[in-house]
Amino acid sequence: MIFRRKRRPGQATDRILWSDLVSLGLVFPISITLGFFLGRWIGSLFGHAEGGGLAGLAWGIATAFWELYKVTRRVVRWDADESRRIEDEKKEHDGP
Repeated sequence: MIFRRKRRPGQATDRILWSDLVSLGLVFPISITLGFFLGRWIGSLFGHAEGGGLAGLAWGIATAFWELYKVTRRVVRWDADESRRIEDEKKEHDGP
């Protein structure tokens, strides 16, 4: 194609990074809601639906924040790699 865009070296990584960030918008409400209702259901089997709901809610919140931590760790690693790559390109361009 004549008008093909020039690919950057980290373009696939950018897409993966953005998909991770967008997925957080789904992970938070799904994990919290699922944790609450599963905890409530399991608690009702033992006769303590309210306590099970609270335990499941805590589990869902912990799961959501664990996912936030993992994505943040990936973003920080990606940012450090990207900064290093830009600095290396700048040094190559400027010369010795």
